[in-house]
Amino acid sequence: MSGRARTTERDERRRSYGQNFLVDRPLVERFIAGLDLGPDDLVVDLGAGSGALTWPLAATGATVWAVESDPVWAERLRARRDGRVRVIPTDLRRLRFPKDPYRVVANPPFGLTTELLGMLLDRPERGPTRADLIVQVEVARKHSATPPASLRTAAWSPWWEFELGSIVRRTSFRPQPSVDAAVLTIRKRCPAILPERLAPGFAERLRIDWH
Repeated sequence: MSGRARTTERDERRRSYGQNFLVDRPLVERFIAGLDLGPDDLVVDLGAGSGALTWPLAATGATVWAVESDPVWAERLRARRDGRVRVIPTDLRRLRFPKDPYRVVANPPFGLTTELLGMLLDRPERGPTRADLIVQVEVARKHSATPPASLRTAAWSPWWEFELGSIVRRTSFRPQPSVDAAVLTIRKRCPAILPERLAPGFAERLRIDWH
């Protein structure tokens, strides 16, 4: 008989959906308290999972879109029945973002970070006014470096400002990832350095000069 531990349905879901849930409540409370949210804010929580961010966000009075692709967790979120929370059971990559001004506060699956940043930042006229994302620490450091450490960050910089926030130790998650995380704060520039109409394809125009 094999000595390997039996893989449960929950383990399979965690692997399939890239789930690393925040379990450090004091850390979450400090994080949310520093965001200056209130009843006039619409916040999108991408990869809401167990609701570790969703419910503290709602407690600020903000309206929250809780986006979760795992049907089990989506149903648990819906069962709580909070009028300030709209549960959207879909893959975050298929989400139609609000037309009204919105912010993003999320602990998204680490494996989707690159795609998510493109969704939020490639078209600044459709993007959030601000995003506070818990991502892998090296990703946060790369995008917040000055001068920009990557072509994509340079291409986003006319419309977005990047700031490295606090470190989130791997022990703050369950299951525990292999690396630490950090808060990456992205603010929309006002005014922008360049017109928003130049954003599509701007990275390609920079590529020649970058190399």
